[in-house]
Amino acid sequence: MEKTTIMVVDDSPFASKQIKDLVEENGYEVIGYAKNGEEGIQLYKELSPEIVIMDIIMPGIDGLETAERILKNDPKATIMMLSSLCDAGTLEEVHSIGLKYLIPKPWEDDVLLATLEILKKQRKANRE
Repeated sequence: MEKTTIMVVDDSPFASKQIKDLVEENGYEVIGYAKNGEEGIQLYKELSPEIVIMDIIMPGIDGLETAERILKNDPKATIMMLSSLCDAGTLEEVHSIGLKYLIPKPWEDDVLLATLEILKKQRKANRE
């Protein structure tokens, strides 16, 4: 069975490694990392991951603008946001750009994994 491919966009090497270890232990494959939004946009174009896990607060363009730009180029992109910013305003911004999931940092492993499963099933349903 093929593994679902994931790209991580987070300026924290520690968070990126935590995400990689968690998702790979649970049957996903991390195929790329970006430490900022600009890298994330370029890497997305190169790798076409099935799911992107992205932080909001990063140097340069933030995760929300990065997600908007990725979605502009690929409206079917599947993106999950992670952030310590999880207030109502941030959640509203996430939803306004067309994303459904904002996971608070620090995340609960079971919540992150359950959200990945939902996204994986949604992607599969959208392709059928």
